[in-house]
Amino acid sequence: MNIVVYCGSTSGNNEKFTESARTLGKWIGENGHTLVYGGASKGLMGAVSDSTLEAGGKVIGVLPDVPQIQERKHHGLTEYIETATMAERKAKMIELADAFVALPGGIGTLDEITEVMALGSLDITTCPIVFFNTDGYYQPFKGVIDNVINNGLGQKEYFRRVLFSEDMEEIAEFISKK
Repeated sequence: MNIVVYCGSTSGNNEKFTESARTLGKWIGENGHTLVYGGASKGLMGAVSDSTLEAGGKVIGVLPDVPQIQERKHHGLTEYIETATMAERKAKMIELADAFVALPGGIGTLDEITEVMALGSLDITTCPIVFFNTDGYYQPFKGVIDNVINNGLGQKEYFRRVLFSEDMEEIAEFISKK
């Protein structure tokens, strides 16, 4: 199974973020899955990819032809896919996905995972979508989703394939139900 992981190319200021990235990467590798991600060697991206590789998994990095991003490229990738633009990168990652996981990240992570949620609400993708809610990181965003539903601007059914959790066992079970 190809598991697309969106996350920060930095580690943030909470060590639990890196621990979650390592836990997820180890699970991906130990269970014979493939990590598909933005291809960086540092931050949470580096932690999840290194842990996947250490656990015997495959890692596909998808990087756009943007110098600032290319200079962060992980040199231990199993496979490297270069795209011309960020938009092509997002499309390629979505095309490869069997499941999506958002670890903590910044505006890029939010951009990527909300696009996937929009596609899911239209049944363009039927893949599970997980917010790895480390230390409550995504709790405010979950509040926004609840607000969307409560105000009649989205239906609960749109989010039936979305899970907010920091429990790796629950996340693994949710992804495996695909």
